[in-house]
Amino acid sequence: MQGRSLSQEDASPGLVSAAIQAITQHIRTEGLGPGDLLPSEADMTRRLNVSRTVVREALRSLSAMRLIDMSAGRRASVAKLDISAMSMVIEHGVTTEQISVQQVYDVRRTIEMRTVALAALRRTDAEAAEIADRARLMRENCKKPEIVMEHDIAFHEAIAKASHNPVFALIVNAFSGVTRRTWVIGWRTRASEAEQLKMIEGHQEIARAIGAGDPRRAAEHMAEHFDKSVKALIDAGIA
Repeated sequence: MQGRSLSQEDASPGLVSAAIQAITQHIRTEGLGPGDLLPSEADMTRRLNVSRTVVREALRSLSAMRLIDMSAGRRASVAKLDISAMSMVIEHGVTTEQISVQQVYDVRRTIEMRTVALAALRRTDAEAAEIADRARLMRENCKKPEIVMEHDIAFHEAIAKASHNPVFALIVNAFSGVTRRTWVIGWRTRASEAEQLKMIEGHQEIARAIGAGDPRRAAEHMAEHFDKSVKALIDAGIA
């Protein structure tokens, strides 16, 4: 933030936006990481040559975006990655019909074919076991859809984690809100128990391919899983 000077005015959107850019630039240039403290409000006010109101509005905006942490009586600090902001954007897009459920699933299909291939190559034994356990628990609880759903979501998140790419994990986790809104509908579209078990078996096939270290087969099973999921949602009239 050194050398930046903003005129002393009320907290207009332009001033607040410039302050946000200056603060995020400071985080980058100083190499700050999660938990590292930002300069005090008084220090930022002086460096940016703005009112304290402008600085506070900028900090509140950054906090709302989950980029910084703020608590009473303490200086703001750099936040850890948080999926909630991205998840809210996706859910808002679906709720306001700016994004369709099918578009979300198209993106998920593309991303998760990559994550599952990487997971097959990079997973640890413990990660492979967790993925297999989630698929097993889906089958064991097949008569309790709400429990199956939670293990299904955790199954995909575990695969993203096993890809050892935190960006993939961040994106896949951000889809969980939309998944919870659509999952039960897709489940009910599979009217018979045999169809529901077949869906679960698809997850077990994915888990087996990851355990075997076979990225090609894992990606094929994941693609088939998403194609069937989208069909179920289309049949239900929501995709």
